[in-house]
Amino acid sequence: MLGILVAIVHGIGVVSAIHAVMYTRTEQGAIAWGLSLVSFPYIAVPAYWFLGRSRFEGYITRRRFSEQRGEDLLAHTRERVERFRLTQKDLAPTLLAAERLADQPMLKGNAVDLLIDGDATFDSILKGIESAEEYILFQFFIVKNDRIGRRVKESLLVKAAAGVRIFFLYDEVGSHRLPKSYLNDLRAAGISVSAFNTRKGPGNRFQLNFRNHRKVVVVDGKVTWIGGHNVGDEYLGGDPNFGHWRDTHVRIEGPSALGAQLSFLEDWHWATDQLIELNWIPHGSQTEDSGVLILPTGPADELESASLMFTHAINDAQERVWIASPYFVPDQTVLHALQLAGLRGVDVRILIPDMPDHYLVYLAAFSYLENAGRTGVRFFRYTDGFLHQKVMLIDNRTATIGTANFDNRSFRLNFEITAAITNNPGFIDQVEKMFLSDFTHSRPVPSNELSGRPWWFRFAVQMARLTSPIQ
Repeated sequence: MLGILVAIVHGIGVVSAIHAVMYTRTEQGAIAWGLSLVSFPYIAVPAYWFLGRSRFEGYITRRRFSEQRGEDLLAHTRERVERFRLTQKDLAPTLLAAERLADQPMLKGNAVDLLIDGDATFDSILKGIESAEEYILFQFFIVKNDRIGRRVKESLLVKAAAGVRIFFLYDEVGSHRLPKSYLNDLRAAGISVSAFNTRKGPGNRFQLNFRNHRKVVVVDGKVTWIGGHNVGDEYLGGDPNFGHWRDTHVRIEGPSALGAQLSFLEDWHWATDQLIELNWIPHGSQTEDSGVLILPTGPADELESASLMFTHAINDAQERVWIASPYFVPDQTVLHALQLAGLRGVDVRILIPDMPDHYLVYLAAFSYLENAGRTGVRFFRYTDGFLHQKVMLIDNRTATIGTANFDNRSFRLNFEITAAITNNPGFIDQVEKMFLSDFTHSRPVPSNELSGRPWWFRFAVQMARLTSPIQ
């Protein structure tokens, strides 16, 4: 009997290894999983089927179905936004590629506001909620039942009582501590509430590795907010363990808000099987003419959209690449792009936290310092609290603000969203000044910092790097 059981387990390991070789997105991952599943099936098989896959099953089929049902609507919307579309001669090659990855156009006619830290961000979002007349789309990875969480809830309840339609979408893993009473209060007020349901569908039933990491608010199809903040007091500096929480959001008013609305619509359709009727008439700003592209990315994409976007942006840079990310565990392609940029004289600066919140990610980042440092890439560790923003500045022309970190999880496992902003020198100057201020609150990291640490620390760093595919 024991022999039969052993044979079955090893057989499952072989079948799983074949599946890993066929469907794992990277060669390194396919090799690692394949060898582990054949050699150690007792441990590797459950690990693979719970954590190993990077393809989110069913979402693409559902997306195509929603596009078919809404084909006339989307066709009319494309016609309406055509007058706002930037022509190819107005776009840098980076943004042309990003348009194709997003399957959305970059649109002009937007006003953008840089929102630095939690007070500015939530003051703006709450003011936007108060101004809503037709509907509010509200989506966050983490929502907590603390002071800011209750302020948000009360604002939504007031608008629901005034007849505004509200759709509230959250990630069930990120918001696992959110009490049912919070959600029940929203539902009792007539607000449509749903978890994203990352384990929906037979192909995802046992997966624990996917997250919907997007943070999006859309009001009336006219204004959207995108960035790094979740709904919790720590994002306003209310956690004594972290102190100042350094984060960035952006408010976008104009036709590009419809790009964020489309991302929400697809997520909502996946979560609930419902297609909601929304306003798809673009509204141009009367005060600014920024070009904005909304780029949703995730494990349902046919291409690795997030990784490709960042790699191409880095390769296209001529003068500078400044990146702020709380988690810096890039794949080899992105790392090589950064090294090549440094070698050709581009000012490459990577801003990461000095204070860890996820220790494995914090350790893994050390492993990139020496090799990248040899090519002119400079690292800075932010010391004035915890750094959580996800911002990139390319030359003097483009800034990106969104939810994607520089790690495997954001590149391959999370649903993310990024706003790329161009054709606005004033906004680019603001982002530059923000970075320069952050650098003054940071310490330069010498490339040999790891070599001066004890052997056990260096060993822990290398072990942490090996776990990067599932961090």
